[in-house]
Amino acid sequence: MLDACYASTRIATAVDLANSLRPVRGEDDLETLPQLRAFLADHPTAGGPDVPHPLTDADLTEVRAVRETVRTVLETAARDAHAAAEVVNDGLRRHRVTPVVRHDGGRWRADLTADSDRPASHLAALTLGALAAVLTTLGPGRLGVCAGPACRATFADLSRNGSKQYCTRTCAHRASVAAYRRRRRPDR
Repeated sequence: MLDACYASTRIATAVDLANSLRPVRGEDDLETLPQLRAFLADHPTAGGPDVPHPLTDADLTEVRAVRETVRTVLETAARDAHAAAEVVNDGLRRHRVTPVVRHDGGRWRADLTADSDRPASHLAALTLGALAAVLTTLGPGRLGVCAGPACRATFADLSRNGSKQYCTRTCAHRASVAAYRRRRRPDR
């Protein structure tokens, strides 16, 4: 399987896909075909070798289903690794993802590939394979949801110490400022 250290762009794609839905704000970046086309253009390895040019409503529906699967893995991994692993396995089976061995950059690697030319299948192979790599090489505690009280963004922590709690520095800073203000507030 993939090693999480070599799959950072794939992991970033998985997190970006999950965060294309922002439930707290009620925003969805994958509501239309142009939005799907833009996501696939921003993540060139996500659509597979031959993204059909015109994308269809079925493609949009399928990619949104992959997003739901990826988001479920990111949200549940830290508290229930077995459930997250089952979601990954089910998603890989559903999209008929198969392992392949490739020679890449002077090194042999095990990779995952989709058995279909559909963008959702390629996206499932890419993102679920990357999340599987994090689960197996770094551990389920490296996948999570932002600890910010007004944020439900997901993250994958690829740092050395694995202590990430917030999706971005902005959320971490907001939480720090809020805690400081609570401490400084006079008791009444």
